[in-house]
Amino acid sequence: MSKHEMLGAPRGAEQSELACTINGEEMKLEVAGSKRLLSVLRDDLALTGTKRSCEIGRCGACMVLVDGKPINACLTMAYQCAGKQITTIEGIGADDGGMDPVQRAFLEEGGFQCGYCTPGMIISVKALLERSPDPSEDEMEEALSGNICRCTGYGGIKRAVERAIEWRRKAP
Repeated sequence: MSKHEMLGAPRGAEQSELACTINGEEMKLEVAGSKRLLSVLRDDLALTGTKRSCEIGRCGACMVLVDGKPINACLTMAYQCAGKQITTIEGIGADDGGMDPVQRAFLEEGGFQCGYCTPGMIISVKALLERSPDPSEDEMEEALSGNICRCTGYGGIKRAVERAIEWRRKAP
């Protein structure tokens, strides 16, 4: 039994097994039926890059990829992720052991200030570039419409997205 198996629900709570893949690692977790994905990630698995903020799906700080699509982990019940591939910010760039170009663009272009919204922003941009490698201005705005930043004024974020697109165009 792996270190991640059988974590989650308090004694006496109705529990069920959740089998899914998180950041490339197959996991079997015992979770309460009422537990949200955000709590499983942060509280049970210590994947704290996924942020807890509004908890009503308005800010995007808890954004993760589920089967390649950005979702709010605060609104997603853990059981809904059975059999799915979940990628958190900790899983972005981990494939090659380095930093993903989107992460690097945010760093180089100052696409963050306090950093609290940054993981959700990066997740949203990553999903955007996977489905649309050369997105229009409208597509960029739409992709980030579920993410709120209270610090930057979005200038650095926009530059980071444009830089990531530019690097992607130049990649072989």
